Amino acid sequence: MRRAPARGLLLLAVGALSAACEGNDRDVPLRDDLPALPQRHIELVGQPNFRDIGGYETRDGRRVRWGEVYRTGELSRLTEADVERLGGLGLRAVVSFLVPEEIEKYGADRLPEAVAEVRTPITGELAEQLALQAAESIRTGDFSALPADLNPEFHRLLLEDGREEYAALLRRLIDPANRPLAFHCSHGVHRTGTATAILLSALGVPWEIVREDYLLSNEYRREEIEAELARIREKVASDRGIPLEEVDMTNVEAFYLLEGHYIDGTLEKAVEEYGSLDGYITEGLGITADELAQLRAELLE
Repeated sequence: MRRAPARGLLLLAVGALSAACEGNDRDVPLRDDLPALPQRHIELVGQPNFRDIGGYETRDGRRVRWGEVYRTGELSRLTEADVERLGGLGLRAVVSFLVPEEIEKYGADRLPEAVAEVRTPITGELAEQLALQAAESIRTGDFSALPADLNPEFHRLLLEDGREEYAALLRRLIDPANRPLAFHCSHGVHRTGTATAILLSALGVPWEIVREDYLLSNEYRREEIEAELARIREKVASDRGIPLEEVDMTNVEAFYLLEGHYIDGTLEKAVEEYGSLDGYITEGLGITADELAQLRAELLE
């Protein structure tokens, strides 16, 4: 059974304690020597989508170690308190998939002094064209150019566009000197989502759990997404001189609100080209059996 998120475990524990205390007026002493429950979502003011990928159960019954690997969006807007919190995680490295133009747009990551910043930009002509198409569609309000299959197509293209960078990430994670490690793109969705799917699959995590992890971005980015959709709706309504409720947001909402079949594009492309995602990892990325064994030894318990 997959480990429940920390919040769920806490609610279960509180419920069990309440049930145990029913009909019992005696004070129950509280213990302060129990270990803290692992926390998946790391709450930061400047980045809502920073999270631990630990705790997931593999097909052979092991679990991904907590506190070793984090996925996130860009880290340029962190507050001083956010930076201090990252320092408390003991981070040693942050891998960025952003291209130079994005770093110029968002700004450089704000990190604790001891953390190594590793820039491994993922580039690809087709993916860049799709990104420009999406940006132009949102800018102009012509959402007909924002097809429903754009998200899964991003994930399909990234398997090839990000091969070198994803292989380097897996190899970097093998070395304990690089961990705890966080990796990110702009919003922690496409490039980061593909990287996470590859990593969790390499560790033996079932695909249905990979999907669940991918969809957590909807939960953690909820306020950010709602604000962005509201801004887009207001702009289109203003530009066209129509009421807010008449703006058809169907396509743009499908772009921002993730669905499980989006990340399935990663799996489908791997199966088409390499027979399986395992085949992609070994043949496409060139990760050897020994390297896979080392990766699993380091990141599983």
